[in-house]
Amino acid sequence: MLDYEMLKIIWWCLIGVLLIGFAVTDGFDMGAVALIRFVGRTDDERRVVLNTVGPHWDGNQVWFITAGGAIFAAWPIVYAVAFSGLYWALLLVLFALFFRPVGFEYRSKIEDLRWRTAWDWLMTAGSAIPALVFGVAFGNLFLGLPFVLDEYMHSAYEGTFWQLLSPFAVLCGVVSLAMLIMHGGCYLQMRTNGELAQRAVKATMISASVTLVAFVLAGVWVANIKGFVVTEMVDPQLAMSPLDKNVVTADGAWLNNYSAMPLTMLAPISAICALLLTLAFSVFKRAGWAFFFSSVALAGIILTAGLSLFPFIMPSSINPDFSLTLWDVVSSKLTLTVMFWVAVIFVPIVLSYTLWGYVKMWRKLDTDFIENNRLGTY
Repeated sequence: MLDYEMLKIIWWCLIGVLLIGFAVTDGFDMGAVALIRFVGRTDDERRVVLNTVGPHWDGNQVWFITAGGAIFAAWPIVYAVAFSGLYWALLLVLFALFFRPVGFEYRSKIEDLRWRTAWDWLMTAGSAIPALVFGVAFGNLFLGLPFVLDEYMHSAYEGTFWQLLSPFAVLCGVVSLAMLIMHGGCYLQMRTNGELAQRAVKATMISASVTLVAFVLAGVWVANIKGFVVTEMVDPQLAMSPLDKNVVTADGAWLNNYSAMPLTMLAPISAICALLLTLAFSVFKRAGWAFFFSSVALAGIILTAGLSLFPFIMPSSINPDFSLTLWDVVSSKLTLTVMFWVAVIFVPIVLSYTLWGYVKMWRKLDTDFIENNRLGTY
């Protein structure tokens, strides 16, 4: 039987795996659709882009929904504070996401250039805005969010939507958007031919370079802002409240985990190396390897953010003692145990049918495919 402290750490790891799975799978279809107006010069080329991700994009959303559900079940206080404090930002993501399923279904149903152009831009926005907002949200975690808790764990958010758009948070948004566009560019390299694939290579190289520069700059910035440190708390084996600890802030404290556990340096190092290898394999037209290292780069960047914040999940900039950590926001031991065994059984099943779908529908697409299947494609 797993003890409570171990279950808390396991669920921190599993939610990290779900977020990485979401970025790697849904990330490439968001990136590819965000590029639709930039790599597709004709209507048929844009339809090729849509049909490369058409059979998979809604299945990829399973990772997004599962990650949201897991946070709700494992960290209910985080879910409550995030959805009350970041209400407008999350609504913006939700409304932007609406354009994707509607666009896939209706964009090619009418032979009108203005109709299709409008949907192309709406789907670009529906893919790019969530990627940008996710990064901005992560950036604000490093700065701390302006919320407080009362004795009944009711949260009160004292910030505004515009306060989320600080220069550092916007830089993190640029990292997030650029890395998903890079990932989508790598995917299009694998699934298309000719000039469309060439343009995807150029998009990958530009976005990978932006990701690399922005990621390094964000790392330097993090080293010079105040981080959060837990100085005192009760036994992690117990069911804790977020008020059962003391937290202080200190310059550069977000890098403490790297000096305490040097092995964690592998995360940022692997991210930087993978970004460089993505660039190199794109230049040499090795699309499969470029996509592989793009996936490694995404995992490395997300792990870097998670390991820097550990054990914090949502720090409070108003009163650091109210910060939410993986030790004090979790559900009961019974809930975490049941969720653990559900994950052990069903995650391999989800992975299996997802891989089966990719294997069965894998092929390169071109404009001839669209010409021969005008009524049966997106």
